[in-house]
Order: sequence, then structure tokens, then C-alpha cells
Amino acid sequence: MEIQHLEFLKHLIQINRQVYLDHNATTPVSPQVRKKMDQALKKHYGNPSSFYGIARRSAGVMEQARKHVSQAIHADPSEVIFTGCASESNNAVLKSLTDRFYPAKKKIISTPIEHPSILNTLAYLETRGVIVEFCPVDEHGRVLLAELEKQIDADTFLVCCILANNETGVIQDIEAVTKIARKHGALVLTDCVQALGKIPIDVHAWNVDYASFSAHKLYGPKGIGALYVKHGSPFTPLLHGGHQENGLRAGTESLHNIVGFGTACQEVDKLLTHAGQIRVLKQQLIQRLRKIKPDCVINSPETETDCLPNTLSITFPGVENSGLMGMLDYRGIAVSAGSACSTGEDTPSHVLKAMGLSDQAARETIRISLGHDTSARDIQYMAKVIQEYIEGRSPTVNMITAAQLNENILFSENTFVLDVRPSGDRKNFKGLPNAHEVDPLFVEKYLKQFPRDRQILVYCPGGGLSFMISYYLKARGFKNVINLRGGLDAWRKRHGDLYDKYAGQNVTVLQPDEIQDVRIG
Repeated sequence: MEIQHLEFLKHLIQINRQVYLDHNATTPVSPQVRKKMDQALKKHYGNPSSFYGIARRSAGVMEQARKHVSQAIHADPSEVIFTGCASESNNAVLKSLTDRFYPAKKKIISTPIEHPSILNTLAYLETRGVIVEFCPVDEHGRVLLAELEKQIDADTFLVCCILANNETGVIQDIEAVTKIARKHGALVLTDCVQALGKIPIDVHAWNVDYASFSAHKLYGPKGIGALYVKHGSPFTPLLHGGHQENGLRAGTESLHNIVGFGTACQEVDKLLTHAGQIRVLKQQLIQRLRKIKPDCVINSPETETDCLPNTLSITFPGVENSGLMGMLDYRGIAVSAGSACSTGEDTPSHVLKAMGLSDQAARETIRISLGHDTSARDIQYMAKVIQEYIEGRSPTVNMITAAQLNENILFSENTFVLDVRPSGDRKNFKGLPNAHEVDPLFVEKYLKQFPRDRQILVYCPGGGLSFMISYYLKARGFKNVINLRGGLDAWRKRHGDLYDKYAGQNVTVLQPDEIQDVRIG
């Protein structure tokens, strides 16, 4: 009896172990950063734009932080502009240069594996007449430089090339890209967000014109980014209204966040020193996963110079990533399927598709990104949980196919239909009848409103997001949870007649429970 009790306790500890392996999405704020930010909030509340003593001291603190950021990327302090985030930095460059050169020059060349803040902005610029071309990449995501040579011409005013991809970790030869651009008079923007703190950055040596950065990928705070603008490279502000940042970015500076960014950049050398240990842990994880599932495919380059030390993109053939991520979350392990800025969508990763993976393979792929606090025990635990899942020894969520979901189930008093689609999808398509809509990002705020004595049918657009939420509900003690395989998309195709007849009827929009005060500290 005592042995059984010990085994039960061991099982509880195993389930409750928290392992964070999504550092490419964001990183926890370091203790040193928190300390310096707290000091800034307490002591340096003056507006850096004013001229009295308190304000001058705030301005001095800000310029010290600017110096720390510039040193981390090998730039001059006067070349660093603080922004709200890297997405703003990318938007500012793309729109500024379009205003400067279009229509005299019409073309921007990019890669198909850029961050959404680049790709979505380029799509917007296309509506204004800008010609956007994408330089292809190889099966590892490396830019084909020979193709770039063919595409670039006198009409090209900008080349966008991400330094290190957020999904696969592939590192580009930015210096080579810049040399090609220079021969044709084109400027270069590189997104360095994932690279800072993982590999050395030298914007002067690479001779790039613009580079974007973000503090929260570096154990710094969210809500603060930086833009490097090379001396002499054209740039006009995206935001107007004030003289801040030498007139290049209006708005009172977020001083405590800037201090946090600067402090995080002071730790870059330590992070780079620790990168080798992280790479060893990643390699150990790869070896374990290959033993568990020999046919798994490593999408990230395995050569040290071609990939970030912490990033692993891996495909498990025959294993849907939504189910796997749901189980990992259920067991306390956080990973992702791609960029955090595009999660909530059920479309396959654009990065993986650009590398030649099929839609199915992309839906069987997860991204694992380690951090400086990742331990060997974390790696062992994750491998064990994945092995149990692949071997069918883990708790599962019940599934219902589109063909099985008929009128009897939809209109049964025992069925509670839970719509966890993102708001944008609800605007485009009506949902299942009798559904209860919730914000999928805050499901925990609705738990008291979900019945525990009825069957909860969870659905989303494609079946992935709802799978993860189904696992979450299971972990919170809801025993009768069913996920709609393929989501609303599959049901609309299978039962078009029922969709036309019933879609959108008797829908209830649930309101979240009041947020409880959270004690911080």
C-alpha cells in the first residue's frame, strides 16, 4: 500500500513539473533586469524631454541604456532608436523607404521565411503598388544567394533578410546578402530579434542599413524594441507628434522598459558564453527523440554555424502537433508550432512550407526552444512524456469526426458546444448551432460556466487549437470532453446542407468571470 502511495505521489510530481521550452516566443525577465527596472520606476520618474534636474537624470539613464544596446550589436549609440517593439521597427523601415523611393523604384525583395511583421507589411505595401518578390530558400531554410543575384535589379530599393529564423533557427549569411544588395544600390533590412544573445551581432561588419531588435527575447521586458539605422541611410519617422529619439520616433519614452532593455544587453556576453551548453542539451534531446521515433525529421540545420544553439524544429510523421502540444501542455511542458505572432491560426507554417514541407508534415511539426535555465532533467522529462504519448501510454482526448457530428448530437440536451475560434474567424464564418463562444486565449476565465455533467464538444477552425484546449479542460477535471477533428472547416465540407440550415443559430457569447487580483512577488 505504501509503495502504491509513493508511485501515486511520483505520478503527481511528474504531471506538475513545469518545463518552459518556448524561449523563442518570449523569455522570463531576469532578476537583474527586474531590479534595474524597479529602480527606474522609483527614482527616475522624470520626463527625459524636460530640462530640470530630475528630467536630466532620467535622460542620462536612458542614454546609458542606449549605449548598452549599441555595444551589444556593435553600433554607435546615435544609430539606435528605441521603439515599442521589433514589429514597429520593421514597419517603420518598410513604410519609410516605400515613401522615399516609390514610384521611382518599385521593388522589394524578401525571403519567404520572414517574421509576420515583415510579411504582413509587405502584403499591405503591395496594395499600394510595390512589387514584392521572394528569394527562395533550400530545404534547410537557407537563402539561395544565386537566386538573389538573379532577382535583384536597378528597380530594387530594399532587400529584407531575417538573420535567424524564429521557427527553425537557421542563420543566414547576412554579409553575403549585403554585398549582393550593394552591387545594385539596394538597402538591407535584417530582423535580428531571435539572434541577439544567441550568436554574436555586428551590424557594422555586416554593413546592413537597418536591423530590428526586441528586449523580451533577451530576458528583458515586453513592450520595448530597438531599431538600428546606419549613419547616412534614409529614414523618416513612422510616428509623428514629438521630437523624441532625435525626431525619429514620437512619444514619451518608456524609461523603465528602456532601462530593462539596456540591462538585458549587458548580459549578452554571458548568454553567448552559455550558448555552448545549451547546444549540447539540444543535441542530447535530438538523440533521445531519434531513439523514440527513428523516422522523425530534424528541420533545423544541425551544423553549429548554420543554426541557433537553442532552436529545434522537428517533425514526427503520423503525429499531429496539436495533439502532441496539448499533451505536453497537460504535462506542464510549453512548446509551440511556430511563431507566437501567428498562433491561433490553423494554417500550416509558412516557414516550413517555404522549405518544401507538405501541409501534413507542417502539421506534424513542433518547435522547441531552450533557454539558459533549461536543465538536463527538463530534457529527460520531455523525452519521456513524448515517448509515452507516441507509444499510446498517455491520457487521450476523445475525438469526433465531421461525419459523426449529426443533428442528434448537435441538438442533444447532453451536448454543450464550445466555440474557441479566434474572433477574426467568427467574423468570416458562422459557427455551429447552440454554440457558446469564448475567447480562446482566456479559457480559464470561463471554467465556472462550463457544465461538468454534460458532454463538452470543443471546436475551432481546423481542429488544432480546440485539441489543445480540450486537453486543458481535461487537466482541469472535465471528464467528458470531445474535440471536433478537422474543426468547422471539415464539418462545413462534410455537412454543407446542415451548415446552411443551422449555422449561427442560438449562439451564446459567454462573458469571462471577473479577473481575480494576482499577487506579484
